[in-house]
Amino acid sequence: MKKFKNSAFYVIIIAVFSFLIYWALKNGKTLEAGRTIKESALGTGQWDTFVKSIFHNLGDPLALLLVQIITIIFVARFFGWICRKIGQPSVIGEMIAGIVLGPSLVGTYFPEYSALLFPSESLGNLKYFSQLGLILFMFVVGMELDLSVLKNKAKDAVIISHASIIIPFTLGLTLAYFIYDQFAPADVAFSSFGLFMGIAMSITAFPVLARIVQERGLHRTRIGAMVITCAAADDVTAWCILAAVIAIVKAGSFVSALYIIGLSVVYVFLMLWVVKPFLKRIGDLYSHKENVSKPVVAIFFLTLLISSYTTEIIGIHALFGAFMAGAIMPENMRFRAIFIEKVEDVSQVILLPLFFVFTGLKTQIGLLNDPYMWKVCGLIILVAVVGKFLGSALTAKFVGQNWRDSLTIGALMNTRGLMELIVLNIGLELGVLSVEIFSMMVIMALATTFMTGPALDLIGFIYNRKKNYIPAEIRQASNFKVLVSFSSPEEGKTLLRLANAFVCKMKGNAMVTAMHVSVSNEIHTFNLDEYEKESFKPVLAEAENLDQRITTLFKASTDPDSDIATVANKGEFDLVLIDIGQSIFEGTLLGKILGFTTRMINPENLLNTFTGKEKLFENSPFDEQTQHILTKTDSPVGILVDKQFKGTDRVFVTIFQEDDAFLIDFAQKLISNAGSQVTVLDADGSVKNNPQIKETIRSIEHNVPNHIQLINEKKLEKEFLQSQDLMIISVDSWKKLVESRSTWLNNTPSLLLIKK
Repeated sequence: MKKFKNSAFYVIIIAVFSFLIYWALKNGKTLEAGRTIKESALGTGQWDTFVKSIFHNLGDPLALLLVQIITIIFVARFFGWICRKIGQPSVIGEMIAGIVLGPSLVGTYFPEYSALLFPSESLGNLKYFSQLGLILFMFVVGMELDLSVLKNKAKDAVIISHASIIIPFTLGLTLAYFIYDQFAPADVAFSSFGLFMGIAMSITAFPVLARIVQERGLHRTRIGAMVITCAAADDVTAWCILAAVIAIVKAGSFVSALYIIGLSVVYVFLMLWVVKPFLKRIGDLYSHKENVSKPVVAIFFLTLLISSYTTEIIGIHALFGAFMAGAIMPENMRFRAIFIEKVEDVSQVILLPLFFVFTGLKTQIGLLNDPYMWKVCGLIILVAVVGKFLGSALTAKFVGQNWRDSLTIGALMNTRGLMELIVLNIGLELGVLSVEIFSMMVIMALATTFMTGPALDLIGFIYNRKKNYIPAEIRQASNFKVLVSFSSPEEGKTLLRLANAFVCKMKGNAMVTAMHVSVSNEIHTFNLDEYEKESFKPVLAEAENLDQRITTLFKASTDPDSDIATVANKGEFDLVLIDIGQSIFEGTLLGKILGFTTRMINPENLLNTFTGKEKLFENSPFDEQTQHILTKTDSPVGILVDKQFKGTDRVFVTIFQEDDAFLIDFAQKLISNAGSQVTVLDADGSVKNNPQIKETIRSIEHNVPNHIQLINEKKLEKEFLQSQDLMIISVDSWKKLVESRSTWLNNTPSLLLIKK
């Protein structure tokens, strides 16, 4: 009755007020008498008006900005994806995307499209959005710096860092002396031009360097700690020098700049001795709360904005204020992680690509239109490499590093990345750098960043340094070894229970290794150890409950599936257990470019959801990551399709062909270690007609009676399947079953698909 009453009320209220609206509009026409009503300027007919309104809306500044952002994100993600595939940092792809969309490529070959997408009057919006992205990015860079390492680390790191600044700075200033007449803007003093060339040569991209150190597994090594400390000291020092250089350029002379530098010193003093203790107190008060409240978040973001505003007013650029605000954030790792998570997605996915394209729109490689210009560009790259690479390497050798580590430090410190583009844009904005020099320096930033990976590979090859994928204790072990590779702690716990069922009674004759490979751009240097600890904490607790000794492996990677396969092969594991991955836009190129991990809704997926096949057929045959692991791994790979996996008391093994006979060996291990009751399905008589398989089963029956039975049913009852805890099937047979859309698969328990 209540439902009917509510429905009647709804109908009546809509009808009555709709009538009143109609009455008001109709009678309101009479009030227009004596007025000159303006007709629509868009068109005379209804269709004509509609079409013209669409074109009018397309030219609206907001619509134009949105289509610019959409285009930029697509292109940046595409080139970033390509660079990751060839082993380069994604930032290189995003830098290239900016140049491609600028006058160097699209503007040259598709000028009409470029003028339509990036009209000159719209560049102001792009500029300020990109500047906001840079402010947020520098805030994150400041937070990623662990300033405590600068207090505690050996002075060698500071010596190397400062040498890696002063040497390229001097070389850049010397280079400026020779190219000033030809390439410096006419109204710029040599001191301003020279100082900017010097600081542009001195920058190291701390974020890119930190990612490379993580991805190459150097973060736990002595050389990794050394180079991270060098880069941190370099970052702090270089940004302070840049602030001074900007002050000198804006003031016009060194004496006038002293006023700006004096104000900057006062600003830094207030940030370190007034604002930092205040923020620390807030961090201490909220360190144990589950959620940081919005007023607290507002305080920290206001600190960022006020700090940026202050340094912009002083005259040392808003980015220095953002960097400083990040550096004085509470040292509580949880606090920093929360703010990085809040800021990074917006700044790096949406706003930073705008900066790359804005830089690309100002980069005109076409201006380098004769051999002499390219010679000068080559000279700039040479000076940059000699100053940073050799300067850092020779200093490291002088303070006692061996040649291998010295060259590694030099290669890493030579990485410039996004930080170089930031400095160059400031120089161009101040009018210190000409467009020609700006374009040459952008090419230099790309070249020096791109060469880091190949340089490290060459150094490793020359000194025969192998990648330390796995500890020696695992490589040297000769017993039965199981690798459990998980992406989330809950998956790790489930896979560990399964691994334990294969080895729990083997004790010293078996080794279980739990490995977690994380995408490197999702974790940060400052909390790497904390992240690793939290990732393994539930898995280690589960291992203790199972009384299962395990070793752990952690790696940051740009290509997790390749690293899983490499570890499995190098460690010569007898079984690799992984959880099945999620489809990525059904394997389309779009999903790969965007990096999304969700599924598109289509009729088949909906049908599979209702029929219970969703977990089975959505990865038919498998998602790209799982397929890659299967293809590249030499060891047997077990893929768990977890359907509330509880244990291995009742296990169902399917033999569809003679090649599936290897599954009996795994069934035997479950019987011997976990006491599993195993049912073997002889689907096509492979067991019956193969004396070797029959003898293996007979041997198991003799050693462990009443734990294995053979059936040859053509049709499996739903009740039987649902009574099992685990179904084991070979990958090849699984693919055939999926293709045949066997109806009894709807009722299967958790599945373990094993590749021979």
